[in-house]
Amino acid sequence: MNSRSLPAFLASAPASALPGSWKLARGRAITLRPTADGIVRVAHGRVWATVEGPHGRTPDDAGDHILEVGEAMPVRAGQNVVMEAWNASGASYFTWDPAPVAEAAARPRLNFAGVLQPLADLRMAFAIALRAAGQLATGLTRLAWDAARGGRRMSACSHTA
Repeated sequence: MNSRSLPAFLASAPASALPGSWKLARGRAITLRPTADGIVRVAHGRVWATVEGPHGRTPDDAGDHILEVGEAMPVRAGQNVVMEAWNASGASYFTWDPAPVAEAAARPRLNFAGVLQPLADLRMAFAIALRAAGQLATGLTRLAWDAARGGRRMSACSHTA
């Protein structure tokens, strides 16, 4: 096998050796309007890609990208991208591949409905029990205070006639 890197090999490949790629003639532009997330990958030449805003604050989030052979750029569904062949020696070639499905999205979602309601009930019961314990402590404190005062307790309702 030749020791040249893959990008160097792809850059030197003739157009007939790039099946499955799209040709973009020198000086021509194309607008991509994907309906699903995907990845644009340059197979030959160089392209100038302008992504419709809003743009971030980092160079990776900028609106303009120069993609060389072997470089790729993710594109979200509904995001418009204008690509222009920016290759002095002729046409550029690129591929469009669907974005890989994330493993987390492929996993079935857990149903916590059978756990959340009992948890909410326990939280409510704990609050009620805590309030009852506070009231019991208050009642026991008053009872001990009354016993220490000689067992006499003045009732707010009692009258002296």
